[in-house]
Amino acid sequence: MFGKILAGLRKERKLSQYDLAERMNLSRGQIANYEQGKRQPDFDTLEQFADFFGVSTDLLLGRSNLNTEENFSETILRSTDITQIDKHERDIAKRMNELRGDLSSADGLLFNGEPMSEEAKESLLEAMEFGIRLAKKNNEKYIPKKNRKKEE
Repeated sequence: MFGKILAGLRKERKLSQYDLAERMNLSRGQIANYEQGKRQPDFDTLEQFADFFGVSTDLLLGRSNLNTEENFSETILRSTDITQIDKHERDIAKRMNELRGDLSSADGLLFNGEPMSEEAKESLLEAMEFGIRLAKKNNEKYIPKKNRKKEE
C-alpha cells in the first residue's frame, strides 16, 4: 500500500524517482524499492516523506479512513484524483501542527487542576484530529451545488 501511495504522490507532483530521491537524500533505487513494495521505510524516513508531501503518516501507510463504507486503502487504489484527498490531508496536518504548537507553547496548561502530562497532550491532539476529520467529512455534505462534481 505504501508504495502505491508514494508513487501517486510523486506523480501528482510531477517528480521523477530521481527528483524525489535527490530531494529526500535517498537513492533512486530506494525510491523504486519503496514504490514496488520490496522495502518499507524506517520511521524517520516515513516522517520525512510525510513532511515532504504535507500528509500524515497514516495516509502514507493507507490507514486513514475517509468514510465508514470503505477504507482509504480501497479509495486511493480506485481514485484517479488524489489531489482532493491530498488537500484534505494537508489541511488537517497544517491544523494539527498549529494545535501542537499552541499546546507546547502554553504555559500552565491544566486538566482537572493538574498540569497536563505529555501523554495527556498527545491524547488531546488525537481526539482533536478525530474531531477535525469528522467535521471535514460532515461539511462535505454541504458543498454548494456550483462547486460539486458533475457525477454528484
